[in-house]
Amino acid sequence: MPIDVHHEVTGPADAQVVVLSGSLGSELAMWDRQLDALQGYRVVRYDLRGHGRSPVPDGPSTLADLGGDLVALLDRLEVERASLVGVSLGGMISLWTAAHHRDRVDRLVPSFTAAVMGPPESWRKRAALVRAEGTGEVADAVIGRWFTPAFAEREPAFVRAMRDVIAGTPRDGYASCCHAIETMDLRDDLGTITVPTLVIAGEADPSTPPAQGAAIAEGIAGARFRLLRDAAHLGNIEQSELYNAALVAHLEEGS
Repeated sequence: MPIDVHHEVTGPADAQVVVLSGSLGSELAMWDRQLDALQGYRVVRYDLRGHGRSPVPDGPSTLADLGGDLVALLDRLEVERASLVGVSLGGMISLWTAAHHRDRVDRLVPSFTAAVMGPPESWRKRAALVRAEGTGEVADAVIGRWFTPAFAEREPAFVRAMRDVIAGTPRDGYASCCHAIETMDLRDDLGTITVPTLVIAGEADPSTPPAQGAAIAEGIAGARFRLLRDAAHLGNIEQSELYNAALVAHLEEGS
């Protein structure tokens, strides 16, 4: 069953809808640096199930479960079609939705993400660790992949705050979403996606390296690929100006 995820909506009620889906271990505030660039749009941000202020699921979740949450959110907001923008796990959710609910998607921007993540046992181990010890046990390792050392040196207080978000994520919620990544394989779905797609990757992303993004772009007919330099896994934050320019150009292309 879908979960009624916590969400925030900004922008004109009659504007084009853009849904922002975040990464594992994040909250909707990870999109703060996109809001000014998207002022002309109706922007929907939400916390993934088990994250932030969203309810924690009972047991493991699949990517279809998370995609179902997104579609249910569109239904609650009475949105027929939206452009989907997602980072990391949010990108996987956006890809799944574009493949399985094509009539609900206008444009697609999967970012710093992958169609398949391995090895599966690493995600099982991470889920088990988090359930046993809490998300604080993985926070340092995760934050080290989210941002380059140069960004961490420039904005240490911000990076510490983001680490606290990871450590504050409910252990069962985080572990539930780990299962979605463990069991996820979107490679056969890519060829069914028909909406205009821009794939964005970070040159310094150790979690989903550029080759992963390039493979997504190759699998979707007509998709374009953009590589951001000096960006790790959360390049929408680290290189927000470049990311926003590419995002808005793609959204405006169809208007």
